[in-house]
Amino acid sequence: MDGDPRDPGPAGPAPRFLHSADVAASDPGAMAQLAASIGPGMAQVLLFVSPTTDFAAAMAAARRAFGDTPLLGCTTAGEIAGGYVEDRIVATGFPARDFAARTIAIPDLSRLEPTDLIDRMVRARQALAARHPGLTHEFAHLMVDGSQFREDALMNVVGHGLGPVPLFGGTAGDGRRFGQSYVAQGAEVHTDAGFLTFFRTRCPVKVFSFDHLDVGEGRMVVTGADPVRRQVQEINAAPAAIEYARLLGKPPGQLDPFTFAAHPLVVRAGGRYHVRSIQRVENGTDLVFFSAIDEGVVLTLARPRDIARSLADNLAGLAKAGRLDSVLACDCILRRIEAQQKQQVREVSQVLARHNVTGFSTYGEQFGAMHVNLTMTGVAIYAPEDE
Repeated sequence: MDGDPRDPGPAGPAPRFLHSADVAASDPGAMAQLAASIGPGMAQVLLFVSPTTDFAAAMAAARRAFGDTPLLGCTTAGEIAGGYVEDRIVATGFPARDFAARTIAIPDLSRLEPTDLIDRMVRARQALAARHPGLTHEFAHLMVDGSQFREDALMNVVGHGLGPVPLFGGTAGDGRRFGQSYVAQGAEVHTDAGFLTFFRTRCPVKVFSFDHLDVGEGRMVVTGADPVRRQVQEINAAPAAIEYARLLGKPPGQLDPFTFAAHPLVVRAGGRYHVRSIQRVENGTDLVFFSAIDEGVVLTLARPRDIARSLADNLAGLAKAGRLDSVLACDCILRRIEAQQKQQVREVSQVLARHNVTGFSTYGEQFGAMHVNLTMTGVAIYAPEDE
């Protein structure tokens, strides 16, 4: 049946404008293979690296294999290459004949300097436009380490320097360990850092963010929190984890990532609902969130729709907007966990393959000027009208 995620249907034509390849993370020649597959003449290459490998060694090997090509890389919470995959290294290349890029390093998220960062953003955008006037479409991409919980503060600054440029991005991951993640520029590995890249291209693009949630009825109030650590100690004046479990009708000892994926929370702000996903239980009673949280926030339980069908509908909508070449996506780890829990990994992967989706699973996503959760966020690349 047309559009049914259980039926992979015919594969779309191979991407022409975005070059992608993936190899096993354990392969000692992984980077050489990726460089050969991606090919020369890239304006930018992004590397999404499984946390099962030595990230510093992988990026050093990438520097040697890709030569002078600009490189950015991060560790993941899973990879996307024609579907959900694990223990892979995924490379995405932007050919210089179709794209131009300029990257701004943000080396110390704990000590942001807003005026300096905004100034660098404005100058980078202007310089890129002046140098490539024939590339009329633009977007921005953010690759960021989230181990210091600074994505929300970063987006508060970045939003002032974007101007009309649509942005998407993802927080680096550490599998399901929820430990240290890493980002890199070339062979230089960083934590507590981010890299913001402005792109211009002759290809029409659409930056998007979608989820598969409907707002439910159950509401709760955060009555005790540490916003710096994104940690909630109390909900409804009771220990947070215990109260959340009670509202779900579950024993507190059964709270795990599968529960958080199946029972997400949303908060209403600016006339819209935004997801506030739980990352883990800490100290037996506290809840640590993936994004900003504070006392007084009213949380509402949300109901997930069928994740495979919702994804199929959303990607089909993108495909209707033009001749879709490929999609680069940042996908929340909780979506992958939900697909696994509901035995829908094959269905979701078929949908991703049908639309040439490449990317990685994240600890959070960035869209516009916001840090969000439980979404798939990315950019759709379309063939130029004169092709």
